[in-house]
Amino acid sequence: MSTAISQRGSTDGGKRQDRQAGVPPLCAPDAGRGGMIETLRLMDRIKSAPGRFMLVMAAMAVMMTAIIGAAYWALGRSLPAQSMPMVRAVLVTALGALLAVGGALGGLILRAYDSRRAALSEARRHVADLRAEVAAHNATLEELHLAKEVAEAANSAKSRYLVSVSHEIRSPLNSIYGYAQLLERGHDIAPIEAARIIRRSSEHLTNLVEGLLDISHVESGVLRLSNDTVRLKSLLDQIASMFRPQAQSRGLTLVYETQGHLPEFVRTDQKRLRQILINLLSNAIKFTKAGQVTFGVTYRSQVMSFTIADTGIGIEQQDLARIFAPFERGTHPEAQRQKGIGLGLAITQALVHILGGDLAVSSEPGVGTTFTVRLMLSPVQASVQEVKSTRAITGFDGPPRHVLLIDDDPDQTSLLRGLLEPLGFILHIAHDGDSGLELARQHRPELVLLDVTMPGLSGWEVARRLRAMRGGDIRIIMVSGDAHEIRQGSAGFIAHDQFLIKPVDLDALIDAVGSLLGLHWRGRTEEAEAPEPAPDREALPDEARPFLADIESDLRIGHVRGVEKAIRAMEAAVPQAAPLAKRLLASLDRFDLGELAAELAANRRGEA
Repeated sequence: MSTAISQRGSTDGGKRQDRQAGVPPLCAPDAGRGGMIETLRLMDRIKSAPGRFMLVMAAMAVMMTAIIGAAYWALGRSLPAQSMPMVRAVLVTALGALLAVGGALGGLILRAYDSRRAALSEARRHVADLRAEVAAHNATLEELHLAKEVAEAANSAKSRYLVSVSHEIRSPLNSIYGYAQLLERGHDIAPIEAARIIRRSSEHLTNLVEGLLDISHVESGVLRLSNDTVRLKSLLDQIASMFRPQAQSRGLTLVYETQGHLPEFVRTDQKRLRQILINLLSNAIKFTKAGQVTFGVTYRSQVMSFTIADTGIGIEQQDLARIFAPFERGTHPEAQRQKGIGLGLAITQALVHILGGDLAVSSEPGVGTTFTVRLMLSPVQASVQEVKSTRAITGFDGPPRHVLLIDDDPDQTSLLRGLLEPLGFILHIAHDGDSGLELARQHRPELVLLDVTMPGLSGWEVARRLRAMRGGDIRIIMVSGDAHEIRQGSAGFIAHDQFLIKPVDLDALIDAVGSLLGLHWRGRTEEAEAPEPAPDREALPDEARPFLADIESDLRIGHVRGVEKAIRAMEAAVPQAAPLAKRLLASLDRFDLGELAAELAANRRGEA
């Protein structure tokens, strides 16, 4: 038995040596690059699931074969040789059974290992997803926090805006409401004086509303510009004269200076250019307590530069960009105390950009601020007629024209009736869309003045139905306070011919009616008043001179009502001063404070 095992071992050992001798080592130096590649491929195969299973099975087979071989060797030393074949068969069967069981266990072990690895990988993936979700949640929270801050800032700005607008609206409304009640109760008050105050207050309200509309039009991109021929020097002189009394009333010096040659005429939107300069000069005077305001103008290579510099409170560095936002005035306490709603600079910057220009600001707190506007203004070579003709209209040539008024406000229809009926129009009035359409079927008007917002059918729907009913035989003018409706592209928008915004300038309404109906107006034509030389004045009585001092005192502080009261007191006390009082009231009615101050100065010096 021992001999047989020894011989077998010797034989097996020789075979193993022969196999090892016939297989070259994988990592031998002469294997080269190909051997390295084969090694990497073998490692990849070992890392795969079948490779790991074979590796485990090989390890278990070696271990079990060693155990069975040791048992066979031990039994061979203690048992007789004739029983060894049976023992060997039993051991081989046992080895096969052990390998089978080991293979099953190895498979379970590998499966459990793979399951664990898959579970760990899935857990890592879930953890990564959770971290990403947490990061996204934190980012969302940050965005919500920022949105909350923006909403709170907007709400605060809205509150400040409502307070400011309420104050700005109530003051002129109080004048309008109060004088209307006085007239209604028959108080002893001059109707012309009441009408003048009501008109000024209405103009103030109109300017406020126009400012709000300008901001909304700029933001919505529907602001319309004109291409006017502007007499430049006349416009600039007029603006400087307008603000000189205001500056003097605050103890300031307004310096108006031009450098170089200025063109006589330029092409631009006169209304918007005037608005830009008025806003900047008004702010400069408003925020300057002492010193001067400089209004400088230069022109070079068709680029006009307007410089408005003051010696006022200045602007903090962090507020330089903020002041151009709507409803913002900066953080300076003096700026917060000023009246207004904080739209001036926002509108000014928007208008400058729309005109293709640039607005720059530099400031030093406590020293002053300088605003510089640069615009490309092309000169106009041809002569332009400065004095335009106006017409005092009394009617029109031809047969009477039928006009339909559709407005749910009786006061509005009464106003239009009072304007149009004396001119020869036959008016039909309706207070809602349905009755307006019925009147249009009965009387077949040639023109319709139509409100937008009404109970029942909207103005746009009524316009659409009128256009479908009459086609091009009818002209439609929308007369509404809904200024934002101008930009809507509804069906009614394309059905109307013109849009006028309330409050309506009556001359503009007459022009629109005449243009759409092709009317030839009747009336006398008057040339617009050209500047006249100073009239010959009578000597001013000495008893009127104390009143001049009172008028000048009120004018210096900008107390317009006080100025008017002092003029009327002089007129009542000194009848010989009536011509002077008439001239002063005319200047005040035009709000030409520069002319009024010059008239006072001439009479104070005795230039009568």
